[in-house]
Amino acid sequence: MPVALMDLLLLGRERDLTSERGVSCTGELPAASDPSLVERAQAARSALGSRALVLGHHYQRDEVFAFADITGDSFKLALAAAAQTTVEYIIFCGVHFMAESADILTSPSQKVILPDLAAGCSMADMATAKQVDECWQALESLGVASTTIPVTYMNSSAAIKSFTGKHGGTVCTSSNAARAMTWALEQGEKILFLPDQHLGRNTAVLNLGLSLEDCVLWNPWKPMGGLSEAEIRNAKVILWRGHCSVHGRFTVEAVREVRERIPGVQILVHPECQNDVVRSADVVGSTEAIIKTVEASAPGSKWAIGTELNLVSRLAQAHPDKSIVFLDKTVCYCSTMNRIDLPHLVWAMESLVNGHEVNQIRVDAEIAKFSRIALERMLSLP
Repeated sequence: MPVALMDLLLLGRERDLTSERGVSCTGELPAASDPSLVERAQAARSALGSRALVLGHHYQRDEVFAFADITGDSFKLALAAAAQTTVEYIIFCGVHFMAESADILTSPSQKVILPDLAAGCSMADMATAKQVDECWQALESLGVASTTIPVTYMNSSAAIKSFTGKHGGTVCTSSNAARAMTWALEQGEKILFLPDQHLGRNTAVLNLGLSLEDCVLWNPWKPMGGLSEAEIRNAKVILWRGHCSVHGRFTVEAVREVRERIPGVQILVHPECQNDVVRSADVVGSTEAIIKTVEASAPGSKWAIGTELNLVSRLAQAHPDKSIVFLDKTVCYCSTMNRIDLPHLVWAMESLVNGHEVNQIRVDAEIAKFSRIALERMLSLP
């Protein structure tokens, strides 16, 4: 690897270590230490021209977000990837499961590039294919698998999406989870919701009119998920024991503290938060819904937002006429999403300009086949 490229990656690693030590949790990410990086990024992006499309998730760093041709949450970016038919390279500034979905939804001639292969998702890692297969075998042994429809959150591996497609289920995002779960209950009697327990529980209770008692929690580390036969048979929703490492940290105590500190503040949270936090909030919505809620609010309104810090900071900068704060000062950036930094993006784009394809995401053909079925079911939902 050329020295200049190695320097870029070492710079990115130094910044990752800074984040891991907690220095960046004050709300300010450090500027790129190499002042030429922005110019190099601009030059590489210009050289790639229409051959490449850069997709940027809302949780990305500003320095990366600025180079995205299309920005959005995982649902919007999945739609954007599926709509591409001619672009040669899709540079995905997000995390691994998003890039996998883009590879599944695009043609074999198109190449999806993830600037840093270490940009994974802790939630997606909480459900492995082996664990889910064992769960399904247990449901089959009880005779309930045939009436159980799997629904997996977009934040899951291609292998889990493939399992879902193979067993008649669909993928969902926080934007369309209610529609996906409603569809699932129209097809069967139960839902196996993977891998985020909080999104599944909150959607079931807030949007589908189910009760907390209708939901049970499957622990993959315990025999029969730690549940009795009666609990499984009586449940309408079997929730996987997974969660988002960022959204799961918000607490009711943080909600109380910010209400006391800022009179008249409205609490706006993502449905990946815990159920008691969601019930304590004024507004609950997906990433896109959070953005639209703030945009539509009146000047002078006050918001405490419970979602990833990059997005909250960006909303505060974009709406200086409103008071926007982070719900909990102790919650940090999404460490895996932040692995996509400017050094890695520059390295990936310059490599493509020089004819070297790096970090291409390839999903196994058999896994892609059934994953695509599940993803296309999601995209066909009203």
